[in-house]
Amino acid sequence: MHFPKCSWFSVLFILLGVCFPSVAVFAQGPAADGKLFNTREERKEGFGIFPQWVSVMRRHAEDHPTPENCPANLCKMPDWQQMISSMRGRSARDQLIAVNDFANRFRYVLDQDNYGRSDYWAIPREFLSLGGDCEDFAIIKYFSLRQLGVPAESLRIVVVQDANLRIPHAILAVYTRDDILILDNQIPEIISHRKVAHYVPVFSLNERNWWMHLP
Repeated sequence: MHFPKCSWFSVLFILLGVCFPSVAVFAQGPAADGKLFNTREERKEGFGIFPQWVSVMRRHAEDHPTPENCPANLCKMPDWQQMISSMRGRSARDQLIAVNDFANRFRYVLDQDNYGRSDYWAIPREFLSLGGDCEDFAIIKYFSLRQLGVPAESLRIVVVQDANLRIPHAILAVYTRDDILILDNQIPEIISHRKVAHYVPVFSLNERNWWMHLP
């Protein structure tokens, strides 16, 4: 099956069983089983080369849905908040499944078609109105889990190279005490990173730091 390319990664690349595993507790740091996809990580500070991520964090923090920017016949913000509310106090497993399933039901749409540009990172409200491409799926999953109280240290948006399709892609990695779980719009189930052989991570980030991944 062919999946469209996430075009916004091109510049950054130049610069630089399918079953749900058990979830004990979200990790406050790296998972006990090692590094993501068995790579060496170099932690970095500052987001100077990630202006789109800086913009997403700022715009989402300042966002206030209105009837004009979130019309009732199009915007699914109320559905999103209802899902978040229904998952409060539930198990980590239930929360991850609900967040992944909710986001993955939205349409994959290229930035060019949504915004008339090849490189745009959508905040949740925009994604919930228009759909989005792979980084937009990862972004809304990130903010969904943050609303549910998952610490930033347990979450990373990860840019990978898909070795099968030979294109860049974005996923969300969730760090637990004994595993790293992958939430992916191309894979319906939540899966351990140990069971994914075709992704080569390039960099990952959360709201605190970013990491370069090396063989």
